[in-house]
Amino acid sequence: MGTAPGPSPTRSGGKRCQWSVWAVPVVALLLQLCAAFNLDTQERVVFTGPRGSYFGYSVEFFTNSSSISILIGAPKANTSQPDITEGGAVYLCPWSQANCSIINFDKQGDRYFYINDVNTQVEFKSHQWFGATVRSHGNSILACAPRYYWRTEHDTPFSDVTGTCYLSVDSLKTFVEFAPCRTGELTVMTDGKVVLGGPGSFYWQGELTGMWNGGDFYLPIDFSFNRMGSYFGYAVAATDINNDGLDDLVVGAPMFMRRGSNGRLEELGKVYVYLQRGPLLLEPSRSHLLGQQAFGRFGTSLAPLGDLNQDGFNDMAIGCPYGGDDQHGLVLIYNGHDGGLMDTPTQTLSGQWASSSFPDSFGFALRGNKDLDQNGYPDLIVGAFGADKAVVYRARPIVSASASLTVQPTMFNQEEKTCELFTGNETIAVSCISFCLLANGKHLPSHLGKVQLDSVKQNQKESIRRTLFLDSQQPSLLKTLSLANGQRSCHDAKIYLRAEEEFRDKLSPIYISLNFSLDPHASVDQHGLRPVLNYQTEQRIEQKAQIQLDCGEDNICVPDLKLAVYGDRTEVYLGDENSLSLTFNARNEGEGGAYEAELYVVLPPEADYSGIARNVSLTQLTCSYEAENQTRYLVCDLGNPMKSATSLWAGLRFTVPRLKYTYKTVEFELQIRSKNANNSESEVVLYELQVAAMADVILQGVSLPDKVIFPPPNWSVSQSLREEQDIGPELQQVYELVNNGPSVVSQSTLEVRCPLRAYGHPLLYPVEVLTEGPLSCSSKHTFNALKLKVRTHTHTHTHTHTHTHSLVHRIQRRELYRDLLADQGNLTCSAVECWQLQCNVGLLERGASVILSVRSRVWAETFIERAYKQYVMECSVQYRVNRMPYSIPPKLKPSGSKKVPSSEIVFFLVSYKCNELVNFSVFTCECQ
Repeated sequence: MGTAPGPSPTRSGGKRCQWSVWAVPVVALLLQLCAAFNLDTQERVVFTGPRGSYFGYSVEFFTNSSSISILIGAPKANTSQPDITEGGAVYLCPWSQANCSIINFDKQGDRYFYINDVNTQVEFKSHQWFGATVRSHGNSILACAPRYYWRTEHDTPFSDVTGTCYLSVDSLKTFVEFAPCRTGELTVMTDGKVVLGGPGSFYWQGELTGMWNGGDFYLPIDFSFNRMGSYFGYAVAATDINNDGLDDLVVGAPMFMRRGSNGRLEELGKVYVYLQRGPLLLEPSRSHLLGQQAFGRFGTSLAPLGDLNQDGFNDMAIGCPYGGDDQHGLVLIYNGHDGGLMDTPTQTLSGQWASSSFPDSFGFALRGNKDLDQNGYPDLIVGAFGADKAVVYRARPIVSASASLTVQPTMFNQEEKTCELFTGNETIAVSCISFCLLANGKHLPSHLGKVQLDSVKQNQKESIRRTLFLDSQQPSLLKTLSLANGQRSCHDAKIYLRAEEEFRDKLSPIYISLNFSLDPHASVDQHGLRPVLNYQTEQRIEQKAQIQLDCGEDNICVPDLKLAVYGDRTEVYLGDENSLSLTFNARNEGEGGAYEAELYVVLPPEADYSGIARNVSLTQLTCSYEAENQTRYLVCDLGNPMKSATSLWAGLRFTVPRLKYTYKTVEFELQIRSKNANNSESEVVLYELQVAAMADVILQGVSLPDKVIFPPPNWSVSQSLREEQDIGPELQQVYELVNNGPSVVSQSTLEVRCPLRAYGHPLLYPVEVLTEGPLSCSSKHTFNALKLKVRTHTHTHTHTHTHTHSLVHRIQRRELYRDLLADQGNLTCSAVECWQLQCNVGLLERGASVILSVRSRVWAETFIERAYKQYVMECSVQYRVNRMPYSIPPKLKPSGSKKVPSSEIVFFLVSYKCNELVNFSVFTCECQ
């Protein structure tokens, strides 16, 4: 043998109570599957070979007289053979030492023979893949090179790949070559039968053949299933799985395909299990194993492990060399049972080396069922030729443990105070508990582990624990026990219930749990391993106790909860805050109390909670406002318990500001809930509010000035009209349309009518219209029809001079006739001709308004001709809301009208005298 410098292994790695206790041991086993069992992944041994040598392509155990070593094939390794490139090698690695060495099966280079007097190369060892197959039996080792070439008699060399194998006997002292030799996948059964897998046989459906006593035999296996191209027989293993004394067969088909849910074929791989019921009588197990990851090549390699978990049934390792998250490879451990292999692996090993150009192929080669460290448990070798590594996983000792937990009594009666606390003279109700542990297994450590007794309220919302240990006044008890193999240890403790006011939950059970585990900090055993609990061990046991309630002998309270809800309004308006008060009556008409009774109010998205209604006649509640996902709700305490015959009145205040015009109603959902097991809730009460659109629209107007005095000061009659003030005094009407809300008005109309003329006499001369806000107006009558010069400022400007004789000049003697205008004192649109102004009002939010100003001139000449007469001119204004921007139609569209006196025409005379001429119909007055 020679020494290779590359490969080397690495390791990853008051008064006290007198209380009688009786206990009924309760031991239960719960089957649970876990991702890691007793193959140690922390203290594994990793061997690394030359890069690119495919170190780990094959693995094997080798037993000599003194120890067990590891054989690792590297079919692309370079050796000391002269002129041979990547001929391959087999490494011998003592598992407990830090060095590997090459076994020199063949030190020679290629052989040459003289053929027809020509020195001709007759064998070709480069790239022969020596070490692709390695097997050992006792002190013998068989290693093969399946790509070995031999020169044939044909004219063309390399026409046939013969393959060759070397057999080492006498503990690596003698080496013998056997050629041709191209091995397939074979396994040897305990009775001497050899089973050979042929994945390409039978038109690539695969088959199994066997040899026994020098003859061949065909295994009678039902091949009715479809396995074309599945590589059935690529891996074959024989072991007694069901512990009946007969070897069973496990066959891998790593390229088995199954049609998926999308109808497409998926390559998952499959492993078939055949149980031997008699000589050569193989029966399929109840279920076969199917790979879970596409293209993982599940079933590429198989390795019998022996009884890994010491349950009496042999176990199996199955390689999935391209499985896992990054396709680094997986090895799955399946435990045996009387029906074959478990459907689910109890442990999964994974490759952990990243490769930039080639997968790790972790699990391509497997070998097991050898106890390397002599701790009584078989170990496993895993090859990962893509990373040039091989890994040894040693089995940890398994501890089988059982526990029991009893509680006595199981009912806490708060009226029975039997013990005192150390802190004072307070008496308390107590209960006693007892727990026991039993452990057995191979190579148990001196310290088994920790036991934790924990008093926990299940699904507990508050942080307070209802029960404490009497000695420590803490909610948990931690003990470290040391158990010998088969020893049972029992302990007693007392727990007590807190004071009633310290917690709310009096109804749900008090769960007392026992948790035990092995001490993770205990020292390792003589083999460097820590034990592990059997994965079937139930490590958590729970018992429960109850609090004695005033609910009869069965301790079950059955309330009858009733709820009635009343509100101060039934309608809410778009755009408003919409204050709302809900008053409710909560009653318990049942025979038992309602524990942790609460009023649940689910708020609609449009509403907000404001507070409790304050009234001397109402109960003052304690409420909390909470949110869960998109649901907001109010929780109010109604009593713990809410006793039978209870009837309480209370009130809640809300606002509903975020109304959406797409919903016609808003609903509050109210219900009484308790923690009672029976009849725990009231009926759900829905309080519904109608959503409406409503706007309070106000129209107001004013006339400036409200009186016009004749004769107007500083005014005289003009022969020709050029400026607006030549007409007469200015008159301005101002109208404001206000939306007081709460809803929005999108479209309205405003109509103004004012006197224009009467009986042919002009009354008002409209000059211009001024607007503020979203307002547009039009009229059939032309404003400032005479095109007079308009004043640029708003206040009235009059002439600075006046002549009293001009008044006299205008009042002349005329023909006597009946003056109809003189008989008309009120100049309204119902009696005289009026001009009309139509205005469209745009969007008005709550509080918004529009202002319309109409500026006119009073025809002074018309009224001076009718002196000593008082007139009242009146404009009429009306509005109408046409549209609101909601899909919900308003119940009422606001409208209204208003009469605004334009001006009162008044004549003031200091003194006068009149000379009435009887013969004439017109009189002349001289004003002084």
